Amino acid sequence: MAVVVVDYGAGNLKSAAKALIAAARGTRAEIEVSADPDAVRNAERIVLPGVGAFADCKRGLEAHRGLVEALNDAVIDGGKPFLGICVGMQLMATTGIEYGEHAGLDWIKGKVVRLTPNDPGLKIPQIGWNDLQTPADLHPVLTGLGTDTDVYFVHSYHFVAERAADVLARADYGGPVVAAIGRDNMVGVQFHPEKSQAAGLKLLSNFLEWCP
Repeated sequence: MAVVVVDYGAGNLKSAAKALIAAARGTRAEIEVSADPDAVRNAERIVLPGVGAFADCKRGLEAHRGLVEALNDAVIDGGKPFLGICVGMQLMATTGIEYGEHAGLDWIKGKVVRLTPNDPGLKIPQIGWNDLQTPADLHPVLTGLGTDTDVYFVHSYHFVAERAADVLARADYGGPVVAAIGRDNMVGVQFHPEKSQAAGLKLLSNFLEWCP
């Protein structure tokens, strides 16, 4: 099973790939880091990591000729299982509002806006461990990560989804913050599975086994 981690200069590729390799032990999954549009199209599963500003990450994708088209072909048209991580999750949105307004992939309707906690003592960015708040009917990729599971966040912006049904989990940081989104064959997480120890490995393992 070919799993491609999309390489577009996003910053956390090596750690994401290493965590996926660890989660894939004992399975038939083969993890590849690639910016080749054909590799993305032919992959059975796709992971899009991301660190940095929304606009910079989108430009990074667009700088690789044919890569955005390959992602749309594989994920939207082909229905391949997809996991977005941090800014990779944010890029699934319609728009990002960071240093101006920038178009996302528009896979899940919503905007990425700056965190505005209602507690002035909370710093931006949010850096560190936070509890997940999950519904009773957990998404398969979140199996084993119920409410009060600690995961690791590093972000200054967050996803505001148009449809409540697309929100799979939240966290609290001076108010509700979307921690995971998804629909159909797509899931995105604001936190970093590769930094979230056992909980992160469980999520990645779930993703590798998921049959949407």
